[in-house]
Amino acid sequence: MTTPASPLHIAERIVEAVLAQKLAPGDRLGEQELADNFAVSRTVVREAMVQLQARGFVQVQPRKGWFIVQPSADEARDAFSARRIIEAGILQEAGKPLQKVIGNLRKHIAHEKDAIEEADAATRAFLLADFHVCLAEQMGHKLLADTLRDLTARTTLAATLYQSTHSASQSCAEHEGIVQALEDGDTETAKQLLIEHIGTVERSLEFEPEAPGEAQAADRLRAALAPVGRMGG
Repeated sequence: MTTPASPLHIAERIVEAVLAQKLAPGDRLGEQELADNFAVSRTVVREAMVQLQARGFVQVQPRKGWFIVQPSADEARDAFSARRIIEAGILQEAGKPLQKVIGNLRKHIAHEKDAIEEADAATRAFLLADFHVCLAEQMGHKLLADTLRDLTARTTLAATLYQSTHSASQSCAEHEGIVQALEDGDTETAKQLLIEHIGTVERSLEFEPEAPGEAQAADRLRAALAPVGRMGG
């Protein structure tokens, strides 16, 4: 017997869809569509929405329902700034043997390259964003990894809303440079490359968003919430 989806599971699937750029700022999250998709009651869906609202991902509009937030330029800049502080701090503590960490990060980058070559847009977007969460996890910072996942999802929403011109190949190459510096034992260079990478992504945004489109249909929401390809073992 299949265990019913929990509010946390639903919330995490929605964040995953944001990271994969399958849900965009302004998209409507219909309670009934979500309830049907996850085979749960609307009460469970509302609990998930309340969690996401507290995490800053959704907002409710009276008589209209739940929508993915559209971050302001100031909110986007604040999220990028928070990422720089956290990620630089993670690398600052890189003092333990990094052989296993380097190996896992290189596997992650190999999956990024595969997704880029296969033109798998959703998996590509997810993996490029998840690299930063993976880095935190590999460095042993579980609590910061959870925080960073939310911050990365917020900057992903900003990149979608503000039409980022930063290419996937460029992001992947910059990830490689960071890992190479770590492998070389040059933590300071790795930290600087990481800060520059985040700054380059931020500077690629055009803070003149187009008006959001119409609310998304149930089939699009269902497709957006399909599981995303993850890093191999």
